[in-house]
Amino acid sequence: MPISKILIIDDEEANVALLTAILHHTQEYQTRSTQDPREAMRLVREFEPDLILLDLNMPFLTGFDVLDQLRAALPPGVYLPVLVLTADVAQETKRRALAGGAHDFLTKPFGNQEVLLRCRNLLHTRALHQALQRQNAALEETVRQRTRDLEQTLAELRATQGQQVQQERLRALGEMSSGVAHDFNNQLTVLVGYTELLLLNDAQILKNKAVATHYLQTIRTAAHDSAAVVGRLREFYRQRDAEDVFLPLDLSRLLQEAATLTQPKWRTQARAAGCKVNVRLDLGTLPDVAGNAAELREVVTSLIFNAVDAMPQGGDITLRTRRVGEGEVYFEVADTGIGMTEEVRRRCLEPFFTTKDGGRSGLGLSVVYGIVKRHEGALDILTELGGGTTVTVRLPVFQGQPALEKSPQVAGGSGFGRPLKVLVVEDDPSVREVVSEFLRRDDHTVSTAESGREGLEKFGAGGFDLVVTDLALEEMSGQQMAAEIKARQADMPVILLTGFADTLLASGEKPAGIDAVLRKPLVPADLWRAMAEVMAGSAAETAAS
Repeated sequence: MPISKILIIDDEEANVALLTAILHHTQEYQTRSTQDPREAMRLVREFEPDLILLDLNMPFLTGFDVLDQLRAALPPGVYLPVLVLTADVAQETKRRALAGGAHDFLTKPFGNQEVLLRCRNLLHTRALHQALQRQNAALEETVRQRTRDLEQTLAELRATQGQQVQQERLRALGEMSSGVAHDFNNQLTVLVGYTELLLLNDAQILKNKAVATHYLQTIRTAAHDSAAVVGRLREFYRQRDAEDVFLPLDLSRLLQEAATLTQPKWRTQARAAGCKVNVRLDLGTLPDVAGNAAELREVVTSLIFNAVDAMPQGGDITLRTRRVGEGEVYFEVADTGIGMTEEVRRRCLEPFFTTKDGGRSGLGLSVVYGIVKRHEGALDILTELGGGTTVTVRLPVFQGQPALEKSPQVAGGSGFGRPLKVLVVEDDPSVREVVSEFLRRDDHTVSTAESGREGLEKFGAGGFDLVVTDLALEEMSGQQMAAEIKARQADMPVILLTGFADTLLASGEKPAGIDAVLRKPLVPADLWRAMAEVMAGSAAETAAS
């Protein structure tokens, strides 16, 4: 048992001697004493007692004053018991002492045994209090250590998650690249297939204008949709924003186009695999929907491809359109294939989830779902294992005014009042030739350059009305060349034609020195529209100056 320390504060020498004798008789206590209460706080600091025996009526300082000093000096949470020993038996004195911080009260004369019992009780309480404090301190240290361990574990987990996220991003990039390549190959199948038909039997087909026109329109549609595949990497699960322009579309016609575009997959490839797939059209007369034609064709195309994959032994695919009330229409792609389990149905819209082998990305249905949601539509899947699958897409009816098709003026430069002299700067010979032919068809005079440095030199000869330039050029970029041109002639309109148009336009601002940005691949209507805008702006700037 540890020896407890007791401090005796009493101005009467006889009282101090008596209390010391009583406590020493048990050999359990070590004592210090003072008859001058002014020494009380010094002894408390030096002796560090476990218990104080305190008289009340003393010269210089009363016991109440000592209690006040103790209360002010002791840190919060410290339990130092005080036993008051006094000859004052008034109840008010007892109440005041206990209220001032005393823990017990004993009147003189007192019995020796009672003093010992009260001291033991108070010391036991202090011991319990100290044990509790030690347990609390140990608990707090345990909590701090556990917190440090958890923080370290969390840091390690975050580091591990960061590595996993990076690995997943790399894997996803590979998967998406695989998916893009797959879809490009599908579109190239259409492009190459119909081009080969035109070349192999050109005389017979070209005499039939309707057939030749149909082939060429299909090739053009496939080419535009191929360009849209690139945008998938940026558009994946993108929310619809204010820049999206959704035009009125004939949904039944769009499904017919998709059926034609996918014919090499569901007819030719299926037959090569030894099975027969039939595509049936059940198309109603519908009001227009608002949408992006390339994106919605991608939806239908992906669903048809999935349906073909779900029928390895062949079967039927039905494309159906119907109206739902006044505000919605829907289309269905139904197959007679193997169907899906409930678990696969629930997960099939998750990105990268796939049940197919052969390097398939698992992005098809998730991209389809993203496009449908961006069109403010809904997608439902009804399937049964062994009983086929029906995918239903609901879309809102177009609520605006029917769009008037604007045909660009192409004869004799009438769109600008006069033929223009245009400088085309492009390092790819094929692109340079196509852009030049677009312009010459409109009776414009065209000069070409293969690099930014050559383009700047040719511009120096003077006399140009417009500059059309690529971005990535040898020796000097298109933007650098445009800045040099603007420094020489501030009102010279410059159109930037680039495959990086989406990235440049995403910032919401045109690059310095550029009046319009056009995407590759380029169609004549976009070029003529941009020319009209920049030439009008140049004329206004010239008039203002």
